[in-house]
Amino acid sequence: MSPDPNESDQSSRASGADLLGPDGKVDLDAMRALASDESADDDDSLRRVAFTLSRDLRKRLDKYITDRVPFLSRSQVQRLIDAEAVTVNGRAAKASTTLRQGDVVEVVVPPVGPLRIDPEEMPLDILFEDQHIIVLNKQPGVIVHPARSHKSGTLINGLAWHFMHASEQGGALSGVGSDDARPGVVHRLDRDTTGVIVFAKDDEAHWRLGHMFEKRKVEKRYVALVHGRVDPEGDAIDLPIGPHPNRAKGYREKQVVRHDDFGRPSVTLYRTLERYDDYTLLELELRTGRTHQIRVHLSHLGWPIVGDDMYGGRILTMGDLAEDGRDTLPTDEAPDAVVMGRQALHAALLAFEHPITRERLSFTAPIRGDVARLISLLRQHRPGDGAIEVQGAKVTLRDLDQN
Repeated sequence: MSPDPNESDQSSRASGADLLGPDGKVDLDAMRALASDESADDDDSLRRVAFTLSRDLRKRLDKYITDRVPFLSRSQVQRLIDAEAVTVNGRAAKASTTLRQGDVVEVVVPPVGPLRIDPEEMPLDILFEDQHIIVLNKQPGVIVHPARSHKSGTLINGLAWHFMHASEQGGALSGVGSDDARPGVVHRLDRDTTGVIVFAKDDEAHWRLGHMFEKRKVEKRYVALVHGRVDPEGDAIDLPIGPHPNRAKGYREKQVVRHDDFGRPSVTLYRTLERYDDYTLLELELRTGRTHQIRVHLSHLGWPIVGDDMYGGRILTMGDLAEDGRDTLPTDEAPDAVVMGRQALHAALLAFEHPITRERLSFTAPIRGDVARLISLLRQHRPGDGAIEVQGAKVTLRDLDQN
């Protein structure tokens, strides 16, 4: 039975897609499409839908939401209400709240997707785990959650196995086994970006963390190795970002700086950590969470990230690191041996308030593997100015050099 068209006026927008079907209910297929969208913003894990009541319903809040979001059970809705993922007129409410004419109900709707997530054993670099959250140092080449053609080999698959077989804390990701493509996923990192990432293990932790990310109450610092000599040593990049205007294959995944209606406000702060001959190691602080934000901003200013061939960075070989004016290579490897074949971008620091205990937590993920090796080679063979001190930097070279 379709809702009375006079009952309420509904509106919802998420990543440019309408979540409401013609019957005024949240559409499951639209939610599945969003869960499969790999180009969505890194922090865009919360999908909000708003309903404005045009007449006095005298209906309980939990019952009303169950009617409007039919793929959520009443118990799920009540948990969302308890976690303050539902507001009435901008304020937290109780499940028993009676709705009246003019009330605006806003709901954070969980992303939905594949019915089954297969546990897969894989190495996980765990920085912290308790019964509510787990924090990892993500390795390169790994996708965070299943999407489109990538149904396996993701961190979600690995975490599902971990909780079943290896975790001393037990538990599971919030929503594991439910109709959710991104159980526990509060934010994301690109496939080839390494570093610290947090997942929620229960619904309350998930929604509280999601709220913190949405309200910019989470501190994030990245480290990137870029081409060129960055000058000035520290500054703010305030340039709007939007999709590439060319929607042909090879361009539709790209983002660009856009000064039109498609550009969304985007702010990145950068600070120089080390400067080598022709390369600079930067700390980057995100004030917004747009898709590929750091990569687009740095490329636009002429400092593309090393290895980021999508945005103008070069894949580095051993020959590129030969000392100026000499044929001597840093190692015995061949000149065409690849030193950095992916973007040299690392999520170095993540700090936030624990969603349950309220304790202030801060995690630094040491740089390992190819980026660590490249920095070591540059320090030895292309030293440049060395370490630089810029006010406001939170990531220390000592933290990054930990093994």
